[in-house]
Amino acid sequence: MSGWGAMLDEIVESIGPKVRRLRLQKGLSLQQLAERSGVSAAAIHKVERNGMVPTITTLIKLAASLNRPVSYFVGEETEVDSVVALVRKADRKAVYTSKQGLALEGISGPYGRFFIAGAAATVEPHADSGPKPMEHSGEELVHVLSGTLVFDIDGDTYLLSPGDSLHFRTDRPHRWSNPSVRPAKALWMALRPS
Repeated sequence: MSGWGAMLDEIVESIGPKVRRLRLQKGLSLQQLAERSGVSAAAIHKVERNGMVPTITTLIKLAASLNRPVSYFVGEETEVDSVVALVRKADRKAVYTSKQGLALEGISGPYGRFFIAGAAATVEPHADSGPKPMEHSGEELVHVLSGTLVFDIDGDTYLLSPGDSLHFRTDRPHRWSNPSVRPAKALWMALRPS
């Protein structure tokens, strides 16, 4: 039990420094982060200095305003400041996606330390991103390894075959599909908004 308690203490004590580091990386004052998050500057200051353990509601608000998942703040990652992340093929983790027929394996470093996310993607035959186009901040770069993918971006259609790449801003309406009877494989990179 004492091992679990020590690990829990370590996780809780890492939340404040992570909030402070991200706030400073983004060039935000305490007041600016307070305005973005709806959490008082005094409370943020206490959290950053480990003078207060944030409630889950406070943590969700701070995470959203800093463009990070809550898991970034409570993860057990030990090398928080490392500038290098090696991801071995055998160690790739599945990346959650709500899109049916799309399987993603992470090939990039952790979300909090790096701005580019990468995945080895498999798109099942006739799978697509859904009827409604997506729009969000950032950029994506897709490099097709095998099969065929079609992207509709801001009214234009692009057919990608093996060896083709498509780099686009995601603040434009976009959709993707695999029109083929075979799975498509691609490297899919996304710039994480800071």
